[in-house]
Amino acid sequence: MACKKCGYQEKKEVILFGSPLCSICAKFAPEKVHDFQDYVAEQIDWKILDSFRKYGQHSGDKQKSGMQKMATIGRLQTRPPLGYDVVNGNLTPNKDAVRVHSLFKTFLARNYSLNSLSKNFSLSVNGLKKVLTNRTYLGEIKFDGRIHKGDHPAIISPEIFYAVQRKLKDYLRPRKK
Repeated sequence: MACKKCGYQEKKEVILFGSPLCSICAKFAPEKVHDFQDYVAEQIDWKILDSFRKYGQHSGDKQKSGMQKMATIGRLQTRPPLGYDVVNGNLTPNKDAVRVHSLFKTFLARNYSLNSLSKNFSLSVNGLKKVLTNRTYLGEIKFDGRIHKGDHPAIISPEIFYAVQRKLKDYLRPRKK
């Protein structure tokens, strides 16, 4: 069948809200029925979308491959976490690195609640959890579900990091009623 929006005939069509669409039109289709009807009503010539089919690139593919390449060589793809600054494209520990190390040590040594610990270190509880589980402090980069060796110095030793992970796992276990 032909795509209801652009008229392109494709072997693998996608059916959305009972309407056949080509893969390109389906990728950009809205999720709400009313919006979808307006989307399909705006007819477009399939030749305009042909360059997407011809080169097989979808939006963001080129950017993601570049980010993957940078992660592979150990470069961070997001903003720097607490305790690091970006200097000449590289992560370097800053004055907050001592604070991060202290946070890990305090979490291990004492039985504070996450709420009180987050208040002591001026973080939200979710921010505290992100700091305590961030592999960047081990000198690693996590991107797209994969872990890569980073080109930056570690702030936390593996022994401390994994001890915190074990304690967090026990600590965040659902409580029985």
